[in-house]
Amino acid sequence: MSPLAKNRIAGTDLEVSALGLGTVKLGRDKGVKYPSSFTIPDDDAALQLLQQAWELGINLIDTAPAYGNSEQRLGQLLPQLPHPFVICSKAGELFDADSGQSSFDFSADGLKRSVEQSLQRLKRDVLDIVLIHSDGNDLTVIEQFRALDTLNELKSQGLIKATGLSGKTVEGGLLALEQSDIVMVTHNLSYQGEQAVLDAAAAMNKSVFIKKALASGHLALEGQDTVQASFDFIFKEPAVKSVIVGTINPAHLADNLAKAILAIEKR
Repeated sequence: MSPLAKNRIAGTDLEVSALGLGTVKLGRDKGVKYPSSFTIPDDDAALQLLQQAWELGINLIDTAPAYGNSEQRLGQLLPQLPHPFVICSKAGELFDADSGQSSFDFSADGLKRSVEQSLQRLKRDVLDIVLIHSDGNDLTVIEQFRALDTLNELKSQGLIKATGLSGKTVEGGLLALEQSDIVMVTHNLSYQGEQAVLDAAAAMNKSVFIKKALASGHLALEGQDTVQASFDFIFKEPAVKSVIVGTINPAHLADNLAKAILAIEKR
């Protein structure tokens, strides 16, 4: 098997694996939209999953304050592994474990407080990547709250290496490309509504991360290998630097890795 490609985030010293490990399921099992229930893995299982990811060539871990206690767990577990993972976290969305509900705060004070808390939880002096965790009102978040300005200010202070938006609209994605390093978009075989962002990113030499590549487990293609067909489709996009997969199943992770490599080789 060929090694998993690493891609540079333009304008930074960061190189990320073409497949990233999403960690919602390490910290949150309420208010999620997966087709079946799951059990949050214990520390031993989580540690084994992180070690497996590294051995497979995955160096990018995606987390967020909205993922329950995912950040705290990573802050406790990662120091037990001698690997320089690149961590992508977020700011703007908060999660209440008791109610299972999210709330949002895109104010400058709220975002700065969120980044400070992420630094503490992850036990890091610098966050590699921080994305605004949009509520869907991307233009309001960027233009009225000036959320990316806040993140870029923290970047200039040396607290963040790369900034961006995990958004939900073409307009927001395009504006974020002008103001930041990375845009995370939904793109899969059943939804291509943000194709214009991918096209613009390629023209601007900006980086795109893909979320919901398999439609959060809801995508199924009759008579085809759904994962392979999905990766073949997504990795044709030149701006895609990493596809985030949120599995906690070791066999699924290894399978995803093999199919991602095959898809990249086919380009």
